[in-house]
Amino acid sequence: MSDGPGPTRPRRPVGRPRRSSAEMLADAAAELFLENGYAGTTVDDIARRAGVSRGTFFNYFEAKSDLFWLDLDQSLADLGDLLRASSGLSPVRAVEAALVALAEAHDPERVPWALTQSEAMALGDDLVASAAVRFVRQQGAVASYVAERSGRDRSDLSAQVVGSALIAAAAAAISTWARAGVSRGPLGPVVAAAVGPVADGLDAREARSA
Repeated sequence: MSDGPGPTRPRRPVGRPRRSSAEMLADAAAELFLENGYAGTTVDDIARRAGVSRGTFFNYFEAKSDLFWLDLDQSLADLGDLLRASSGLSPVRAVEAALVALAEAHDPERVPWALTQSEAMALGDDLVASAAVRFVRQQGAVASYVAERSGRDRSDLSAQVVGSALIAAAAAAISTWARAGVSRGPLGPVVAAAVGPVADGLDAREARSA
């Protein structure tokens, strides 16, 4: 499918190429969700269509909803490393740069089909719940980074606000980009346009409170 699969980062299996096997399962799921709807498709159905065992499915994914975000999760997997490797930038600007770098590296052909075909697949509340898990995970990573760089506690409200605002801006950009259709172009400029103004305000706010 042109707006190819996209669920959660799979756990590393043993003895099989991770990427190709995960994509095979996600492709099978996309077909079945379109044919039968999300609720009408079981893990066994997906494994059978992909030609693997149920156990193999769970080597890659913890839940059926994890299939929604394969490519996006794989792109975001390097966020922590990018943040830790940053230097010479304020915490807010480092997060902005990391998010834009990840977006620029993302293959524009790999669009989360959960965002483009959610109604056709009848994804419902499971889409919202799985997206919320990812938001909380990335928000927490960013907030912890900002707090550490600023010498604050991880629960510091200002760091939590920074994490929430920047990840929300990036998420809005990804959703808008995915739904733009074949004319969408690369993801990098869309994320940069969304995150930049938010980072401007947050960086000024952090400077005033320093």
